[in-house]
Amino acid sequence: MHWLYLIIAIVFEVGWAIAMKKSDGLSKLPWTISFAVMYLLSAGFLALATKTLDVGLAYAMWAGVGMALIATIGIVFLKEPASALRVASLALVLIGVVGLKISAGAGTSKAEEPITAK
Repeated sequence: MHWLYLIIAIVFEVGWAIAMKKSDGLSKLPWTISFAVMYLLSAGFLALATKTLDVGLAYAMWAGVGMALIATIGIVFLKEPASALRVASLALVLIGVVGLKISAGAGTSKAEEPITAK
């Protein structure tokens, strides 16, 4: 369930970033309200994910994957520039997130390990 919470948190992160852009400096009320609601939902679901996931892994995935998705949406839909350096930097972020996931083993924290009788 913790992975589902993290995925939902990332989706809301992407949503609030796009709403922030569309709010035109928080001057358009519907987009500003959307931004605030999605920001709180994103943080809330991230908090639920960190109940069982290591906070370093969860936060890195939330920030890294969210940033990569937001930058990709910016390039594809918002006509932001797609330079070779930007694309390479996105790849490095994703490589870093994958590296953190691999280094975490199965991706479980001590809180998820079964308790055995001694």
